This record gives sequence, structure tokens and C-alpha cells, in this order.
Amino acid sequence: MGKKRIVTQNTDELIKEREEVETAVRKVVAQNSPPKVGAVLGVAHILATWNNTLISLSNERGDVLAHSSAGAVGFKGTKKSTPFAASRVAEALAEKAKRVGVNRISVVVRGIGAGRESAIRSLASHGLDITSIRDLTPLPHNGPRPPKPRRV
Repeated sequence: MGKKRIVTQNTDELIKEREEVETAVRKVVAQNSPPKVGAVLGVAHILATWNNTLISLSNERGDVLAHSSAGAVGFKGTKKSTPFAASRVAEALAEKAKRVGVNRISVVVRGIGAGRESAIRSLASHGLDITSIRDLTPLPHNGPRPPKPRRV
């Protein structure tokens, strides 16, 4: 394998290399980050299940700008499905929305969990203007498949 060569750099070379890496990272972040001025209208997708409440904020095209859930806020177990947890999730998402630059939202609600209404109320009370609320909870149109006949 041969001898190992150890390359030593002085501090000037290290600083220069670090600045090159940081400028490259800034360019990539600037290209991938959503525009702060144009994203004033967003769509809040609320999924309220029996076990959790998930809220994601997207722009009109559907690109996700921010998201939060009851588990991410710090609730565990059965406490994740409470209306209080849903309001805390909405509160955290409202803060993220303000950082991104969104101040008007339309709300899309899915699911039959306990946190549906409290999440919407919390979004409204934390300074976001709600333009519309749509309920897109899936409904069974023909019910589940019937059981097979019993064989004796």
C-alpha cells in the first residue's frame, strides 16, 4: 500500500476552502428555498385521524413549505389525538408560516379525528387569514366488501 501522506494546510488555505464551500451551499439553498415575497397565499392541509393530527402548509402549486404533527410537537401516545395537541400543532405551523411569508391560507381538512376544528380555530387565532375551508374526508360510496358465504 505504500506510505501514507499527511497533507497539512495553513489557516489561510483552510479559511479560503471553507468560504468556497459556504458560498456553494448558499447558492444551493437560495435556489431551493421558496420565494418569500410571492408566497402570501398558502394551503393548509389538515389530516385529523384517530391517532394523530398532521398539518402541512403548501403553496398554490402544492410544494410543501412547512409541516408539523402532534408527535413532532412533543405529544406521545393517546395524547396526540386530543384537540389540545391539534391546537399546539397549528400554533407551531402558524409560526413557520409567518417565517416563510405566508399570511393568507385556505384550509383543506381530511379525516374524522378530534383535532379538526381546534386546529382551524388555532390557525385563525394566530394571525393567519383563512379564505376558505374545504372538507375532503373520503366517504365510502358502496361500503366494504361483503363477507364470503359460510362453508359448513
